[in-house]
Amino acid sequence: MTTPVLEVRGLRRTYGATRAVDDVSFAVPAGGSLGIVGESGSGKTTTARIVTGLERADAGEVRVRGTLREPAVRGRAARLSRAREVQLVFQDPLLSLDPRVPAGEVLRETLRLHFPGRDPRPRIRELLDQVGLGERESHARPRELSGGQRQRVAIARALAVEPAVLVLDEAVAALDVSVQAQILNLLAEIRARTGIAYLFITHDLGVVRAVTDSLVVMSSGRIVERGPTAGVLAAPEHEYTRLLLDSVPRPGWDPEAIAARRPGRT
Repeated sequence: MTTPVLEVRGLRRTYGATRAVDDVSFAVPAGGSLGIVGESGSGKTTTARIVTGLERADAGEVRVRGTLREPAVRGRAARLSRAREVQLVFQDPLLSLDPRVPAGEVLRETLRLHFPGRDPRPRIRELLDQVGLGERESHARPRELSGGQRQRVAIARALAVEPAVLVLDEAVAALDVSVQAQILNLLAEIRARTGIAYLFITHDLGVVRAVTDSLVVMSSGRIVERGPTAGVLAAPEHEYTRLLLDSVPRPGWDPEAIAARRPGRT
């Protein structure tokens, strides 16, 4: 049986009396794409932050290519090696990019940090081409680029270190619908070309339908449903999943009726 590129087992994280993540387990095969769906407060972003090492779990483990990711590592080389395993693309690229640094220099700095012995220029051109940016954009600072172009820079920066897993935390939520479609198509092309695996965090069921193979649904820190994306969306078994699907606006949509079905409502 092939070892998953990413395996999460029994993750738990509490904040005071609140269990943000409660016994969460899942696996992503090499080249696969898993979506984690849920409302704000469901625990999906905390799970993503634990996977990337931005937060520590109270219990459980994360493995990449079968190797345990320790909560903390010592030494610069070890930290850089760990960072190259899993990379994160944030929701708002304007906040994650240095406003003073042009796009090409962002990639140059990343490559120099992780691969100091290599000439970065061929790889910079390759990365820009991979995300659909050209020479003009490489000299532009973040505020001189559109939202979609900034997110392309953020994706290129994450890909620069050749990660096994790319975690995308609401990575298209801040973009216009037409630009969302462009970025989702780009991500599908990159996965097909490189074999990278995705962990896609979102509240948008339309997004997971477009870019994921399998899906887990989280509510109050726990996974309440899982399975192939198409199957879960076509025939959800859990009431919470059905509620999320019914919450997508469409003709005849009644938000008050949906709100009355939420847990805790009578």
